[in-house]
Amino acid sequence: MKPYKILAINLGSTSTKLAYYEEDACKIKTALEHSVQDLSAFTDLMEQDGYRRAAIEKFLGDNGISVGELDAIASRGGHTKPLAGGVYQINETMLEQQASGLYGRHACDVGSKIAYNMAAGTRLLAVVVDPPVTDEFIDVARLSGHPGLPRQSRFHALNHRATGKRYARDKGKKYEDLNLIIAHMGGGITVAAHRCGKMIDATNGIDGDGPFSTNRTGGLPVGALVDLCFSGRYGHKEIKKMLNGEGGLTAYLKENDVRTIVAKAASDDYARLCLEGMNYQTCKEIAAMGAVLAGKVDAIIITGGIAHSKMITARMKDQLGFIAPVALYPGENEMDALALGALEALRGNEPLKSL
Repeated sequence: MKPYKILAINLGSTSTKLAYYEEDACKIKTALEHSVQDLSAFTDLMEQDGYRRAAIEKFLGDNGISVGELDAIASRGGHTKPLAGGVYQINETMLEQQASGLYGRHACDVGSKIAYNMAAGTRLLAVVVDPPVTDEFIDVARLSGHPGLPRQSRFHALNHRATGKRYARDKGKKYEDLNLIIAHMGGGITVAAHRCGKMIDATNGIDGDGPFSTNRTGGLPVGALVDLCFSGRYGHKEIKKMLNGEGGLTAYLKENDVRTIVAKAASDDYARLCLEGMNYQTCKEIAAMGAVLAGKVDAIIITGGIAHSKMITARMKDQLGFIAPVALYPGENEMDALALGALEALRGNEPLKSL
């Protein structure tokens, strides 16, 4: 029996990550960078599909891979109404909801559009896996303190679940049998409680919630933020950029590269304090998720790019070890998660869902 062949695509604002798999083995992986000049030619993000698709097809051609020999294309994305996690076949309803912009807008929405169009008229399966709108919150987790401002599930769902499943496999257990607290630490930091295969609560890594990160503020003193919004000093876009893009370590240190900041912290007390502040807030959120799980925590897992820093993770282990064992999974598992989700759907082990 021939191995299943899968293309995983993950579109970012200025990059296209691609990986070709045979079964669960990654054979080729690359990240294509797109210049700001090239992208500025498009007035709307969704218009980039032809440009991005041409780059993807060139990658396939350069590596001797024909679309016809693929069994599935798995794309990160997209922004639709909230959904339970899983593997979803891309269809017209999904594309219509993404195109509306009502549920958010990101380059990953272009990715699912490309996957659908490449698969059109063929036997190819085009899917998304654990999209960014994944919502498995328990009802009480949605309450914020005001009915007009409910808490929303907006976090690194794909990498969270992928890392949880990877940890379970490494331990010879089932993800669905474990209670885990997972912290994704990258440009944004999100912390989630995973209870028996469901992500029942998480910090919103987009809109100002949870710990501050390299360029996001996380949660802020609400009264002070309201006063700032009505001070006349800033417009709506400026405030939003302050929350996501120019907050966190960028606001404190004018730098968002954690490697540079860690090196600076060796001789700079203020840089060290700011790093400690980020760790402090992250550890507080992790401990809070311990309460969500009623103290029944099998492991705390730290993932994302920042998990490469031994200085940061050593401090976190010291602070969190009393709750549960701390496991490190540096980097992101998103490409593997996309491919494995598609593979399990092809094998019939994972139900194929649709909007």
